[in-house]
Formats: sequence, C-alpha cells, structure tokens
Amino acid sequence: MAKATTDRAALKKAASKIIKKRADELIEFAQDIGRNPEVGFQEFRTSRKLAEAVEKAGLTVERGLAITGFKARHEFSGDGPTVAVIAELDSLRVPGHELADPETGAAHACGHHTQSGQILGVIAALTDPAIASSLSGAVAFIAAPAEEFIDVSARLEAHNAGEIGFMSGKQEMIRLGVFDDVDMAMMVHTSSESDAGNFSVGGSSNAHVVQHVRFIGKAAHAGGAPWDGINALQAANVALVAVNAQRETFQNADTVRVHGIITDGGISVNSVPGQVIYEGRVRGRDSEVVDAIAEKIERSFKAGALAVGGEVEITSIPGYMALTNDPLMSDIFAANAEGISGKENVIRRGPDANRGGSTDMGDLSQIMPVIHAYVSGAIGTAHGIDYVISDYKNAVVNAAIAMAHTVIDLLIDSAAAGGEVLANSTPPRTKKQYVESQESRMRIIRYKGE
Repeated sequence: MAKATTDRAALKKAASKIIKKRADELIEFAQDIGRNPEVGFQEFRTSRKLAEAVEKAGLTVERGLAITGFKARHEFSGDGPTVAVIAELDSLRVPGHELADPETGAAHACGHHTQSGQILGVIAALTDPAIASSLSGAVAFIAAPAEEFIDVSARLEAHNAGEIGFMSGKQEMIRLGVFDDVDMAMMVHTSSESDAGNFSVGGSSNAHVVQHVRFIGKAAHAGGAPWDGINALQAANVALVAVNAQRETFQNADTVRVHGIITDGGISVNSVPGQVIYEGRVRGRDSEVVDAIAEKIERSFKAGALAVGGEVEITSIPGYMALTNDPLMSDIFAANAEGISGKENVIRRGPDANRGGSTDMGDLSQIMPVIHAYVSGAIGTAHGIDYVISDYKNAVVNAAIAMAHTVIDLLIDSAAAGGEVLANSTPPRTKKQYVESQESRMRIIRYKGE
C-alpha cells in the first residue's frame, strides 16, 4: 500500500507528471469525440466511448443516467466530502462547421469534447495509489448530457412522453438524484475570448426560460382564397415585431437577452400557414428579471394571435438558473491555475461579471458549491462555424492538471479545505426546493385572439 503524505507540492508534481505522460492519448481521445459530435440526449457513441475508457481505468460506471449520462466514484481512505468533476457530452447543431456531421449538422462549436480528455486525465492522476492514499473523502466523475438547450420540440415530446422530467442534462440528473451523494462540483469550459488569459475563474451567467410557442391559424389556398384562412406566420411576424418593441424597456444592468428561431414556418408555399412553431429564449441576470421580461414577451405573442384572429399556445419551460461560483473553491482553483500558467495569465472575475450566456451549472450552484472555470485554447466565435480548438495542450492537459491539483488541495490534510468550503457555503435551495421550484415554472398558456 502506498504511503500517505501531507506534502501537497509532491502530490501535485506527481499528478502533473501522470497527466503529462498521457497528454497525447488524452488529446487524441478529445479529438476523436470532436470528430464524432452528437447532440443532447443522443450522445450514445460519445457516452459509450468515454464510459469504456473510465472502466478501463479501473472504475465502476453507472450508465444510463438521464438517458446518456453516467457516473463513477473513487473512494479515498479517510472521511471527507465528495468532489464531482464534470464533463459535458453534447454538441450543438452548426451546419457548415468543418467538423459538422453531414447528416445532423452536429458540431462541437463550444468545445465540450475537450472535457472528455480532461476528465480522463483527472482520473489517471487521482486514482494513482501514491496520490489517492493521501486524500480523504471521494471524487465522483460525472458525464452530463444535453447542456446545450436545443431541439426544444423534440425534448418537449420526450418530456410529455415521460422519458425525461427536466430538459437539460444536469437539471435532470439533479432531479434523478445523481448528485445526492456529491458535496461540491467543478468543470472547465474552453474559451476563445482574447481577454480571458490562459484560465479565468469567477463571474456569473444569465438565468433563462425557454418558450415553445405554437401559433395556430387556419390553412387555406394561398392563391385561390387566402381570405378563408388565418395566417399563423403573419401572427408570428406581428408577435416578433411586438417583441422588438419591448427592447427599449430592458435595463442594461439586467443583461437581458431575448432571441429565438422559427422551426416550422408552414408546410407549403401555396397554403396559408395553419401552424407556426417558434422556439425562444428569455435571459436575464436572475430568475426574477427573467420572469418579468417573459411576461412582456408572452403579451407580445398574444398580440400576434389577436391581430389575425388566431390562437397561440405558449409552453414556458424552466431553463437555467444564474451561476454562482463558490469564492473559496475559485481561489483554490485560481492559485493552481497560476502555478501552471503564471499569475499574469489567470483572470479572476468578480461575482457580478456576467458573460450573458447560460449554463445548467447554474442550477447545480443552487444546491451546492461549484466552480465553472474557463480555459483558453479555442479560436473563433462561440457557437459559430469557425469555433475550433487551436491549443489542445492547454484546453485538455493543463485544464486536467488544474482540476487534479484543486481536488488535491480540497481533500488533503483530512479534507480540511473541503470542509471549510462546506462550512462557509450556504446554497440558496435544497435539492427538494430546487426540483419543486423548477416544476412549478413549467406551464402552458393558451390564448384565442378575438
């Protein structure tokens, strides 16, 4: 049996050596995932390949969580908290991306594929007997599906069929109890921002609500008797003009974003559209802001139906909650990132620095301390056709080292730092309160314009 040590510098040096020795293997694994993108709740190859690699490392994997997610645990010798290291499995749909699937348009234009290499590096380091013998508590390795909240119509169908409860991966994993034995969690996401240094930590994200809107009209011959129809597309057009009329009422401090796409604009050009589907998003700095703006947007949808004498059905789907990065975990991670890249290359953001986007790590931060850090290594526009990983060493290898070092700091010395994180953390909700809150936000609004 390996001898325990309290020499954290030696443990970190050993962890770095293990991960760097496997650098080529970790990078190639991430690149393979990048070449085979799959969208949320459909990441069957991605999940299988990563789960098999985790099993090969000697861990038992619990598969089929939230359809394609999985979880593995590694227990250390002493008592202490459980730290989760998370990898996201899914891609976006970005046709035209150089690595897009030609059939589905799926592409890793957000860099989630690098997280598969990261998590394997962390596993290799923390399961090494010489390191593991000096830590207390446990580490959970969680592969989460469906972080990108896309394909809303399909997810809504799956929800209505009872296949999923919540419509993103971590939300659903919280509901199912996957995190019930986890005390804190971390992950590292890639960034192409020029001012983000090699690493950045801290800040927040927007909360959001998802709106699935069905404008209902009446089909008729578009050339012969359009007056016999009720044009659902015109209802949508009026509604979107009304949405745009609301924008001057949005306050800058609330970081409001309202956007969406029409996924069904009609069946044929010579038929008055009898149904149009709009998938939209309302974002803001917290759930209270989102709810206030969403009410204005719902009125706009009703205005479109009223204008043409049609109907509208608005399904309001609970999206993500705002992210809170735990300050002590952030400090520990930042110090380790500085040890890798130098203090000048690590950006620490204040708690109110909002990137504008949203993540279901925000939901997890409602019930436990978390960090959602960023690592450079990408170029291009996030979610765009030019977003690619240009520096896999930083995006995969250095990110894995930073997380491994952070877990060591949290769980060495009888998990003293991990205990301090828990003692100083007061999450705003219990899991039960979170689930009940999100379930209460799911609602359907029907309106007939007369």
